Amino acid sequence: MRLAQRRPQPMPEGVETVATGDLSEPIDWRPALEGVDHVVHMAGLAHAGPGLDEALYARINTQATLELAQAAAASGVRRFVYLSSIKALSGAFDGRPLTEDAEPGPTDPYGRSKLAAERGLEALDLDWVALRPVLIYGPGVKANMAALLRLARLPVPLPFGGLKAPRSLLAVENMADAIRFALLPECPARQVYTVSDPEPIDVAGMLAAMRAGLGRAPGLLAIPEPLLRRLARFAGREEIFLKLAGSLVARPARLLSAGWQPPAETHAALARLAAESRAG
Repeated sequence: MRLAQRRPQPMPEGVETVATGDLSEPIDWRPALEGVDHVVHMAGLAHAGPGLDEALYARINTQATLELAQAAAASGVRRFVYLSSIKALSGAFDGRPLTEDAEPGPTDPYGRSKLAAERGLEALDLDWVALRPVLIYGPGVKANMAALLRLARLPVPLPFGGLKAPRSLLAVENMADAIRFALLPECPARQVYTVSDPEPIDVAGMLAAMRAGLGRAPGLLAIPEPLLRRLARFAGREEIFLKLAGSLVARPARLLSAGWQPPAETHAALARLAAESRAG
């Protein structure tokens, strides 16, 4: 295994590394690709804050991806796996299930840059696979999922039992296994795949699963969602609440049809995450 890094960092024994520099500038990929049959491209610019120049997203997430893919094609790489994002399809939390055949409608620079990379791959003479993961959870989780984990650990009842909008999540174990599967000949190439746990879950279910991992009852109160929204607006947290309470369902139908079998079940994975966070 060879790992490309922006700058040298210690890695486990058996992992070869090559320092390539930052993706904001063109890179000579030939030394890194020498003798390589398969490439997994995971690097990119994620949500780095408001006001960031859209051209920077385009440079790092689109142009740099296609430069690496072109170099991979020239080097005879057999399979190129690109980690895109469900944001390339949509950024809306409006309850409509997202299907892989739907016309993409990204709503932010990040999603647009990911979609542009996918479309650029289509023009290359290369066996590529693009994976669109939904929200990934696992050790070290951040943002809203980390906030839910902190709430689950509070020794008090929580007023979120009425939040029943379904959400698609992705256990980090399932993400890793989807990448493994995408590298296999059994996974049809030149396709875009949604990656998620097979069944969605609501916020109440997430908190109940986390508290089960902590050895506790759910302790959830069914406060009406409109009241919670008004309270969030009063506290200046309405946008965060809408993301939490909104629905975004994107099942991995195409990947499952190809033969992928995700190893982790959502409730068990969330319970394990909470238990491990307590142990840490």
